[in-house]
Amino acid sequence: MILKKFNFTKITSTNDKALKLIKADYKNGIITSDVQTKGRGRYGKKWISVKGNLYMSIFFEIKKKISITKLNNINIKLVKKALQQFSKKNINIKKPNDLLINKKKICGILQETFFYKNKRFLIVGIGVNIVNSPKIYNYPTSYLNNYSVKKINKTAVSKYIKSIYERNIVGI
Repeated sequence: MILKKFNFTKITSTNDKALKLIKADYKNGIITSDVQTKGRGRYGKKWISVKGNLYMSIFFEIKKKISITKLNNINIKLVKKALQQFSKKNINIKKPNDLLINKKKICGILQETFFYKNKRFLIVGIGVNIVNSPKIYNYPTSYLNNYSVKKINKTAVSKYIKSIYERNIVGI
């Protein structure tokens, strides 16, 4: 599957934009933005957008009957696989939706399902700390460039995540 790409400089939320694109009859896509003004995490928690990090959402129609738990497991493993290519340290999964290096959060994932015109869609919001990490009370954070062999940027990371999804979401 080829994901149509949508790039923005500033957006309220990549997941919200994905929802609007689904309602405009797009079947799949990938949205990136330099900044999110109203990014969110699980349970409506605010996602802090630091310039230079990656904010993206991938959306596609789910054609098979599959549980949200199984979809979550697939997505966190796909993102981990992509990010591991850029890190010399092992990336660990903190269920249900965070990726950590040395017990510090470098990535958060927010999944949302949506029904439109009798079709089920999945929106996967992905935030990756690449060049800086937000300060979160009681939750240590870090960023991917702390653990990379060479300096990386959000364009390289988003392209790699896109290619991983294009190869692996066929038939879901």
